Formats: sequence, structure tokens, C-alpha cells
Amino acid sequence: MALIRCEDVSIGYEGQTVVRDLNFSIEAGDYLCIVGENGSGKSTLVKSLLGLKGVEKGRIIYGDGLRKNEIGYLPQQTEVQKDFPASVYEVVLSGRLNSRGLKPFYTGTDKKQAAEKMELLGIRDLENQCFRDLSGGQKQRVLLARALCATRTMLLLDEPVTGLDPLVTAEFYQLIRRINRESGIAVVMVSHDIESAVEDATHILHLQEKMLFFGTADAYRTSRIGRKFLSGAAGHEMGKTDRDAEDNRQNDKKQSRNGGAGSV
Repeated sequence: MALIRCEDVSIGYEGQTVVRDLNFSIEAGDYLCIVGENGSGKSTLVKSLLGLKGVEKGRIIYGDGLRKNEIGYLPQQTEVQKDFPASVYEVVLSGRLNSRGLKPFYTGTDKKQAAEKMELLGIRDLENQCFRDLSGGQKQRVLLARALCATRTMLLLDEPVTGLDPLVTAEFYQLIRRINRESGIAVVMVSHDIESAVEDATHILHLQEKMLFFGTADAYRTSRIGRKFLSGAAGHEMGKTDRDAEDNRQNDKKQSRNGGAGSV
């Protein structure tokens, strides 16, 4: 049975239907990327999968023993999160809150889990540092470790690389791939980076008020909607590269003129 199955799901926001008639499922070990333009309902869907927002129509079914409070969640970063005055260890350990039940204190198992997740993500040496003093990439690793402490089954990541530089972004994607492939944890990630999504994911869900596509990443590459958006992303990147190259040429010309004037 699927971990999560959506059947004819429609979701609204402030009285308006944002996304409608969704039918898809997430299996154990899947890596699903949810893509689409701004306002297409991606983050709203994530909140509904977490049980934080109800559905207008249809139903979301949880299977294989998965409970909503056992899904590891990495939300979009806010300014409050970035300036959180706690140690790295305290932030990671807080991921065990849902599993604690009515127990007033963290157990030895909770603390062991936090240490293992920090080790896995290469942040054990940061455990005593204040979270707000870390770089953007380090903060995301800490929050990912926290999300991993909450689950053994599924991670939900809402645009986790926003604001990160290209090198840190590539490293973060590599971490997600490794977690998915080595641990078998299902990953559901909202992303604007369609090219990376197709490269890493097993499945793609493309939204634009409704479900434009759901299927394997390979099938998405050859689909009409996939070819359209992938070619658009490639064209945007080529245009950016051309603009960067032109800027470099103009800078070279300025430096050449300045150098010539100085030599005279």
C-alpha cells in the first residue's frame, strides 16, 4: 500500500480553490519533486499532506502505518527561523518532540538519534554553536537533521535550497539523494529547479491549478509539458550565461581602457 494516496483532492486558500482534482500516490523509497510556477499550489499541497490544512474535496489516505506526525518536515525558511537563539544540538533534538509522547524529558534514544543525524550530515562539530551564527548552508543541514529525527519513513522539503549559493545547493541535493537511496526514506520536495528535479527524482508532480503531469522522471522528460518547461529552463540558463559573458566582455574592455590610460 502507498504511504500517501490523494484521491480527487482539491485544496483552497482564503476561500479560493488553489489546486483541484489531484490523483497521485507516494510509495516507500520514492523521490517525488513537486514543480510548477509561483501560485500553482505546491506549498499548499505540502501543508495538506502534513495535515496542517484541510481539503475542500476528496481525501488523503495514509498507508503502511504512516502517521502525519511521523513525517519529517523542512519548511521554507523564515527570518524567525534564521535568528533562532538555540544551539545546533537543541534544534536537532527538537525533532524528537512528536515521538516523546507524554514523557517530560528526552530519552537516551532521543539523544542518540540526534547525535547520529548530526554525524550523518557532517555537523557534529557544530553541535554547541548557536544556530543563528551559522551560514545558510549549515542552517539547512541542521534543519534537515532535525527533520530526519522526526521520521524513519518520509521527508517533506519545501524549497530547501532557496537563497543558497550554487555550490552549497549542489551539496544539499547530493545529501538528499544519498538519504533517499541509502536509507530508503521517501522524499517529497517542492522545487523551482526543474532540471535538477528531473535529474534526481524518481517521480515528478507538475502543478498549475490542477495536475498537469504525474509519473516517472523519465516519462516527464519526453512528455509535452516536460519538454516545454525543460526547454524553457535551458533557454533561461543560456540567456543568463550569455548575459554573464557579455558583462565579462564589457568589464574586460573597461579594464583595458583604464590600463591604457594609466600606462600613458
